[in-house]
Amino acid sequence: MLENAFQSELIQELKQIFPGCYVIKNDANYIQGFPDLTILYKNMWAVLECKKSLREPYRPNQEYYIEKLDTMSFSSMICPENKEAVLYELQHTFGLRGSSCLSKC
Repeated sequence: MLENAFQSELIQELKQIFPGCYVIKNDANYIQGFPDLTILYKNMWAVLECKKSLREPYRPNQEYYIEKLDTMSFSSMICPENKEAVLYELQHTFGLRGSSCLSKC
């Protein structure tokens, strides 16, 4: 699956999981390496870097921004192989699931 097709499907899925959320596609030319999508939900936010697979390499600054923004709220790389786990963790972060120990524990 191409990254843009995955991203389009992901945006629709995010809107179903988080009704009333805003999903913003970020401008790759504005801040090099900033994640692709910003999700605004109630009083919370998250950013996601979309990749077509786990094997796709990071471009300059992508890992830096994912790590930095994850300390502020929620940030992750997402691809078809890890989509379910990332969305589960995002639901937990946004308070839609009970507390449990996830990959960050």
